[in-house]
Amino acid sequence: MADPSTSVPATAATIEEVAAAAGVSRSTVSRVVNGSTSVSPSAEERVRAAIAKLHYVPNQAARSLASRQTKAVALMVPEDVSRFFGDPFIASVVEGAHHRLTASGYVFTLVLVGEETGERTIAYLRGGSVDGVIVVSHHSRDAFVDRIAGVVPVVFGGRPTRKRAGESEYYVDVDNVEGGRLATAHLIERGRRRIATIAGPSDMPAGIDRLSGYRQALADAGLAEGTVAIGDFSELGGAAAMREILADGTPDGVFVASDLMAKGALAVLAEAGLRVPQDVAIVGFDDSSIARELTPALTTVRQPALGDLVAQRLIEILSGEEPPRATLVELELIARDST
Repeated sequence: MADPSTSVPATAATIEEVAAAAGVSRSTVSRVVNGSTSVSPSAEERVRAAIAKLHYVPNQAARSLASRQTKAVALMVPEDVSRFFGDPFIASVVEGAHHRLTASGYVFTLVLVGEETGERTIAYLRGGSVDGVIVVSHHSRDAFVDRIAGVVPVVFGGRPTRKRAGESEYYVDVDNVEGGRLATAHLIERGRRRIATIAGPSDMPAGIDRLSGYRQALADAGLAEGTVAIGDFSELGGAAAMREILADGTPDGVFVASDLMAKGALAVLAEAGLRVPQDVAIVGFDDSSIARELTPALTTVRQPALGDLVAQRLIEILSGEEPPRATLVELELIARDST
């Protein structure tokens, strides 16, 4: 008969439970499991005691890291193909991540994934094909994304939509609330008083936060909120949202939560015979190549390309380091002809 004191529990312990029992972070447990020498002797002793007590068995991804790194990283974009190839911001993140990873000796794999392919993607990751994952442009509806962080190390480009129990995620982002505030305050400084906004999707932190910044700037100036139309960060979405705003009356300023949506909005304003900036001033967000190519050139909030820094954070984790959980980079308002 087996000794009850040494039998394995029916439910396997998780790495988060081991971390809690040892009083350390999840990444510290991971480093101990992976044989890293960057853990203090006392922390390693506590982790190994917790592993023995809880009968923790590392998953396939952790064993892969301990025994053989694939030197491959997946960049996952939970968007359809048209959005991926049509959005210059996503393209800039991919370019920056690719440059950093390949320079560091990693193979770069691109994964376009949706709810219908989420389970297959998780199975692929469980097979140990990659050492880590970068996730860009995810939505709160992408429930499968939350499960990926339990399989391999993950860094998010943009604040994650949800927190997993026990530990926050690694991410690199800008202060989108401050960006929305900067853009709207600029319109107010230009003498605009009837300011509408084309916000991003309400299931993405960037969309939520930029709208919050717009409202904050109006409240600070004692101005009433204008029409709020929700877009989807696409050119067609921006055009549809601009038509919705004009149906509610003509504003004298519009903050648009992405340059690509601003391109669609400018086309609709031109169709309506409204001049920019004389009749309606426009501010975008991203400072993508689109902003400089539009006529008039678009005033916008510049956010630096995040891909390089996101990739660097993942490389640090895979090297056994423990970078900051949240990394925020600075924004800058670039004034051009549209205001």
